[in-house]
Amino acid sequence: MPLPQRPLNHILATAAMAAVLAAPASAQAKKGEKAHEPVVKQSKQVKRKKAKPPAPLRDGDAERRLLEISQLTAQGRAREALPLAERLVQDHPNFQLAQLALGDLLAIRARPVARVGDVLPMPVAMHAPAQIPGLQFATAAPAPVSQAFAAQSALPPAAVQALTDLRSELRLRIDATKAPPPQGSIPTQFLELPARTRHAIAMDASRSRLYLFENTDKGLVLVADYYASVGKLGTEKAIEGDQRTPLGVYFITSRLDPATLRDFYGAGALPINYPNPLDQSRGKTGSGIWLHGTPPEQFSRAPLATDGCLALANPDLQRILQTVEPRSTPVVIARQLQWVKPQALQAERQAFHAVLEAWRTAKSQGDMPRLLSFYAPDFQGQRNQGLTEWSQTLQAEAKSLQGRTVALKDKSMLRWTDSSDTMVVTFGEVAEGARSGTIKRQYWTRKGARWQIFFEGVIG
Repeated sequence: MPLPQRPLNHILATAAMAAVLAAPASAQAKKGEKAHEPVVKQSKQVKRKKAKPPAPLRDGDAERRLLEISQLTAQGRAREALPLAERLVQDHPNFQLAQLALGDLLAIRARPVARVGDVLPMPVAMHAPAQIPGLQFATAAPAPVSQAFAAQSALPPAAVQALTDLRSELRLRIDATKAPPPQGSIPTQFLELPARTRHAIAMDASRSRLYLFENTDKGLVLVADYYASVGKLGTEKAIEGDQRTPLGVYFITSRLDPATLRDFYGAGALPINYPNPLDQSRGKTGSGIWLHGTPPEQFSRAPLATDGCLALANPDLQRILQTVEPRSTPVVIARQLQWVKPQALQAERQAFHAVLEAWRTAKSQGDMPRLLSFYAPDFQGQRNQGLTEWSQTLQAEAKSLQGRTVALKDKSMLRWTDSSDTMVVTFGEVAEGARSGTIKRQYWTRKGARWQIFFEGVIG
């Protein structure tokens, strides 16, 4: 039996709804994201109520349901997809892609739909071919592209841009399911993590995909992955205000309470330590790079939408907020992640272990000439100490050891390779007989076949 018809103007209004909903995104970004300072919300006095148990996490649920709808639609099963789309919109009324899927499913009742967000009526022969894999609805031969997009030009520019962004977002979400990381593989940056580092995060900017790992007794295990937005102008942040997301190895520094933030940041925020010592050595500037959520009226943002942060849907960010630990959780942001089996990193891991052991031995023995040979001529310490000043610090530390050896506990080794080769090493430095010591972080650079330290500092 054919699907019941609805008035065409009703269908088109529903189909256009998503574009209207998406349009405020850029304006919101201009208002809220640049300052990045916590702002205490004004709240009325309310009576204390018994705390409710936290609601179950729903990370990834909306995306899973959206992709199920798109698959059914691509298979010509619009009747089955329609109620699913209606429920998804009901559960997440701010999810623009869900609104768009619902609009398309309603439009299919009256006419063929050539591609996602076909919001204006026109003959089938004028439709351009489908732009989103898995969502090709019309099968008639298309007219030239200039004709196909002529009617869309009647839309306001903001709506046209919103539709373009939504199509890009959907393509990236679908691509992530079609080409997931190989099972049991990890990004090449994670050379070694200690047991005390319970989680790790990696971001593939080319795919707008953020990966959450758990560090188990068997190594890193991928537990979830999410769509995430990056800077309006892409990656490789260099200066303040360039609207780019930095690339490198970072660490979450704190967890910001959403009650102290503007609604723009959604469920909360996790700042990272940009600019790190490598960034500073390269003269990079800027600050306030966070992982954060989205404002209440917006489920997710366009792939290129932030002033440099990583923005996730609030349900997805909630999972991360409740999972990761500030200070010890690494965040790798790469233009494109390279995935390998952990055993493939064994040779690199062992080679650098030998370098680190040689440094430890020289320090334990108080062999200053040998110890200083591990430091680069352009070394900068935590307090902007040059190598001459730092050698005095090393001598004082050697004297305080009084002949005791040094052990390196809970070693973390993260490798970053771009125009140079960098190793970010974190460890607890504990003297023989002591129960605890300082936590240090070193940045090593490889010059030829030799590794040298260009930054060292105490972080705990």
